[in-house]
Amino acid sequence: MFPALDVSTSALVAQRMRLNAVSSNIANMSTTRNEAGESTPYEPRFVVFEAEPIADAPGAAGVRVAEVGQEQQEPIWKYQPGHQDALKEGPRQGWVAYPRISLMTEFTDAIETTRAYEANVGVIEVTKDITQQTLRILA
Repeated sequence: MFPALDVSTSALVAQRMRLNAVSSNIANMSTTRNEAGESTPYEPRFVVFEAEPIADAPGAAGVRVAEVGQEQQEPIWKYQPGHQDALKEGPRQGWVAYPRISLMTEFTDAIETTRAYEANVGVIEVTKDITQQTLRILA
């Protein structure tokens, strides 16, 4: 009915997914095991957006999450021979692999995502106000 609301709503959903990925990365900065319990560090997540046409609105496009990917990066190695996940043999014996996650980058992404979310909420508010004023004029 209102393509402007559809565009903003799709952006809100996409930004929420992005903030979930950022918060997951921050929460798992020190995680040395994967979901299966194996001694491999957490792999940071990232969200990829793509345009999505809005039905009933030719030329209008929203946004959707195309994928939530995992970054395949070399981990950060810390020498901690007493750690339960320290390598037991090989050239890196006593070293523990941690995810390569930058807190500064994640906080910057979180702020950017939050601002984009707030901007889309603002667009929804303006659209709502314009619709109300239009109905008042017509009534």
